[in-house]
Amino acid sequence: MAAATKEEIVAIINQKEMNVAEDEKREAEVREQRSSTSSVSKKILAVTACPTGIAHTYMAADALKAKAKEMDIDFKVETNGSTGIKNALTAEEIAEADAIIVAADKQVEMDRFDGKHVLIVPVAQGLRKPEELLNRAVNQDAPIYKGSGNESKKETSSSSVGQQIYKHLMSGVSNMLPFVVGGGILIALSFFFGIEASDPTSPEYNPIAKALNDIGGGKMGAFFFLVPVLAGYIASSIADRPGFAPGMVGGLLAAQAGAGFLGGLIAGFLAGYIVLGLKKLFSKLPQAFEGIKPVLLYPVFGMLITGLLMIMVINEPLTLLNQGLTDWLQSLSGSNAILLGILLAGMMAVDMGGPLNKAAFTFGIAAIEAQSFGPHAAVMAGGMVPPLGIALATTFFKHKFTELERKSGFTNYFMGASFITEGAIPFAAADPIRVIVSSVIGAATAGGLSMAFKITLPAPHGGVFVIPLVNHPILYLLAIVIGSLITALLLGFWKKKQL
Repeated sequence: MAAATKEEIVAIINQKEMNVAEDEKREAEVREQRSSTSSVSKKILAVTACPTGIAHTYMAADALKAKAKEMDIDFKVETNGSTGIKNALTAEEIAEADAIIVAADKQVEMDRFDGKHVLIVPVAQGLRKPEELLNRAVNQDAPIYKGSGNESKKETSSSSVGQQIYKHLMSGVSNMLPFVVGGGILIALSFFFGIEASDPTSPEYNPIAKALNDIGGGKMGAFFFLVPVLAGYIASSIADRPGFAPGMVGGLLAAQAGAGFLGGLIAGFLAGYIVLGLKKLFSKLPQAFEGIKPVLLYPVFGMLITGLLMIMVINEPLTLLNQGLTDWLQSLSGSNAILLGILLAGMMAVDMGGPLNKAAFTFGIAAIEAQSFGPHAAVMAGGMVPPLGIALATTFFKHKFTELERKSGFTNYFMGASFITEGAIPFAAADPIRVIVSSVIGAATAGGLSMAFKITLPAPHGGVFVIPLVNHPILYLLAIVIGSLITALLLGFWKKKQL
């Protein structure tokens, strides 16, 4: 912040990167020294991954890393984030490991851990229970993972059916998100030239607006791929690569029929489990057929069965259901709209990036697809309030927080402004009742006000950076500020003074 020139900023960043590299080198040397001098030291590896690959992935990795250092454990963590795999585990490291922690809410490569004690948990546990996980890993309190040669069998008995379904769903949502964000913002930018500026028959017509709208939406723009990509990656998460093509085709058929998001969800799960069934069925074929299974048998029969079921059984009732949902969203007004805003925004703050948060976010995207832009405005307001409210509380009620919390609170200004709800998680983990209840009340207030002010938001992400795209920017900011202040005041008066 104090840098005076761009060169100075670059120099600071370069120095920080050098420091991080030196720290990692020293840690590697320590691990090597431990392995050469101690026969009893346990070597623990970990993999972290969340659906969006932005916040939980790295926060869980940092929490595990810090606790492992405190416990003097030889430890390394691989992150599967939005920019790819970082600090990848090598075959040699895996062979030497005593146990492996997989804290992930999406598909990660698992067959490499064949024969190892593998503890599989949601990514949130890596952030909230690092000591417990590390102790279990050190004691090898985890089943031995049995690889199968394909990722479709990566789940173990430690994963419940609900966890498996959530992972598959989040795999589809995370891969769909770039299309949602990129396409939604491009469509929203076209509105700067006029609400109907992309329509060649309108007096407001502008060719740039039409180009932006065509790229973001249109018949073959980014939004066109939302449902097929969602379905394809859900099916791929269930049945690995052979499930991708049948899932994409099922999702495309759902989109063309007007079955919407719900159609895409059903197409993805249907295709995935159909391909799993085909794998089991075709396993009885002679070994000579192994080479043609992934390139011929799985895609042909997978697409055929999925496509027939979508066309003949599923699409028509789902289209009617989706149209009913669209009509209901567009008819919302008065107290009904406010209650919906309160519910969606409150859900964003309950688990801050978890299943309820993602459910509300997905509903908001579905509403955008249905050309109803009010619900997602409430969703984004609800997601911004928890970190912003906590940041305000740490600023104005400093005596209620530790020095470390005050420093972390300042970063929440930026995370909240960027619509990254996960910035509130460390505070919620340390004081769940006060922080979650205060956040939910503030978020629900902001969501209700957003719907009461009839705010519409055509962009699905971006925080303060897309507020100029809403129909009433000042009122929207007011709703967010009021919700954040309520959270800050509740926390400030409720929390106990730090000694």
